Amino acid sequence: MSEQREKGKGFFARLLGGSQPQPQPQQQQPEKPVEETEANAPPALQSAPEPEAVDVPVPVPVAAPVEDPVAAPVPVPAAEVEPQPRGWFQKLKSGLGKTSAKLTSGITDLFSKRKLDAATLDDLEDLLIQADLGIATTGRITDAIGKGRFEKGISADEVRAILGSEVERVLKPVAKPLEVDASRKPHVIMMVGVNGTGKTTTIGKLAQKLKAEGKSVVLAAGDTFRAAAIDQLKVWGERTGCPVVARQVGEDASGLAFDALKQAQATGADVLLLDTAGRLQNKQALMEELEKVIRVLKKLDSTAPHDVILVLDATTGQNALQQVEVFRDRAGVTGLVMTKLDGTARGGILVAIADKFGLPVHAIGVGEGADDLQPFEAAEFARAIAGT
Repeated sequence: MSEQREKGKGFFARLLGGSQPQPQPQQQQPEKPVEETEANAPPALQSAPEPEAVDVPVPVPVAAPVEDPVAAPVPVPAAEVEPQPRGWFQKLKSGLGKTSAKLTSGITDLFSKRKLDAATLDDLEDLLIQADLGIATTGRITDAIGKGRFEKGISADEVRAILGSEVERVLKPVAKPLEVDASRKPHVIMMVGVNGTGKTTTIGKLAQKLKAEGKSVVLAAGDTFRAAAIDQLKVWGERTGCPVVARQVGEDASGLAFDALKQAQATGADVLLLDTAGRLQNKQALMEELEKVIRVLKKLDSTAPHDVILVLDATTGQNALQQVEVFRDRAGVTGLVMTKLDGTARGGILVAIADKFGLPVHAIGVGEGADDLQPFEAAEFARAIAGT
């Protein structure tokens, strides 16, 4: 794609902060919310009825008598103390907490009692590899720490600072927001990945952000194998006001993709977001079917799809490396979105992927809310990993 081509604005807003929930009156057994994930979506995704409110008498506090009412202190109601907002970085830091805690405690144990020597660096190397940072990145980190410091003391804080700096250096070149090309009507974005990574949910979040930017969006329910995926995308269509092209379960996915692109062209839509069925990267027949979808799209637009985004589940660890390699070779992946960075101990795998493949990382997700999918920022991710 030519660099001179006019680009539309990126679909992401700048980082948004969330808020902590306000205290609520105690109720009887509130129902646990159903997470809208691709792997476990109910057919209709409808909320259960709210439990009936139960009036609970609230005792009225009685102030103790005081001898001098004028001098008595005036209590400050607890309700006047507002909770502090929980920003995006705090969510990211919490999501990468297990990775960071493992690295932080390991580094502290290594460098609080020993001088820097070859054995210490070997132990550090093992620790970084276990955190899925990758062999190449691990080598650069240990080289940077050991340079000119043998048989000298180095603090754990200094080691974490070097770790964060090296991780940011690897990630910064790939941190690129997804941009919609305004010269294309529509800009076709196809989502691919294995089962359960959150493709359908990610499409819904992207649609919501694009609509907020004033773009017209068509959704295509290309996962024709699962009724739940079709229903889930229809729900997102209702939420965002986007038309959804869908067919019956079991129908040909490439035919649906053709019809969806034709409809998006006829209506002058800005973006077509195409869902696809989850497929294992080592299943030849399924990968051939994905290639067929791409060939059919090119019959209507020889340049489509304009973006092929691979959605990765952070909890898969080292297997994600193979997924990137196969989907890149077979489907022409142009960028990545990593989901489920909400407590995994394997978030470091994104560093290894960036170092090996250099594919753009458009966004990361740390939860189920629409605002929990945000543009990828290398510096913030590095700080969260290193615990700095």
